[in-house]
Amino acid sequence: MLHVLGRRDDGYHCLQTVFQLLDFGDELQFFPSDDPAVLREGDLEGVSADDDLCVRAARLLQARSGYTGGVRIRLRKSVPIGAGMGGGSSDAATTLVALNHIWETGFARNDLAELGLTLGADVPVFIQGRSAWGEGVGEVLTPIALPHHWFLIVVPACSVATGEIFAAPELTRNTPPTTIAGFLARGGSNDCEAIVRRRYPPVAAALEWLGHYARARLTGTGGAVFASFETESEARRVLAACPPELRAFVARGVNESPLEARLATARAARRQ
Repeated sequence: MLHVLGRRDDGYHCLQTVFQLLDFGDELQFFPSDDPAVLREGDLEGVSADDDLCVRAARLLQARSGYTGGVRIRLRKSVPIGAGMGGGSSDAATTLVALNHIWETGFARNDLAELGLTLGADVPVFIQGRSAWGEGVGEVLTPIALPHHWFLIVVPACSVATGEIFAAPELTRNTPPTTIAGFLARGGSNDCEAIVRRRYPPVAAALEWLGHYARARLTGTGGAVFASFETESEARRVLAACPPELRAFVARGVNESPLEARLATARAARRQ
């Protein structure tokens, strides 16, 4: 769900949205060093190291904490770039949470969320690590328990520019506010979907194809589209019929980020 309630004086939009976490994501490895340099190993197509949210997040935590060491970050991408799935935001959040533990900088989770908000509006939800109801620009979060459905995510061969969609003159900006109870009872819609359909034909085609099998929806401002299924076998049956020109995969919805389990294991190992 992505409802646009209005536009603020600073140009950002007032939203109501629901973040569904997935048991699927990128993999990050951190190699701390006494040297203060923050480095990224390997290339990421279209993203320089200085622009990489992981690098920016590490340098931000380093500066705010006064930590004198550094880190090498190794990133293995699984979440498609530019798909509107929060890949970069979740990587930044993971970097802040992981290095707060590794560097022992002592920031509380809410403090990390405030730091993350300076990197992007979607970073705090991944720092908090819970599926959530989001308000404000998406940073005012209330944990929400969602069904553990299976999702088929289809990624068209195009990248949607979020700024373009939110700047579109035809974007509806007066959707009446709802409540968590209202969403759980009646569902919600995505105010950006009609615009993305018109401006990005590959996304429209993906929605049309997936819509033959289940209710197809846009994730955020896209370009990924998705449908939910109650079982993995249902989702994989539709996956098998996916046209070869579309990238698609199946993932399970979760209410707690997989990062939480990794962090608990690391804390337990440190106590031993």
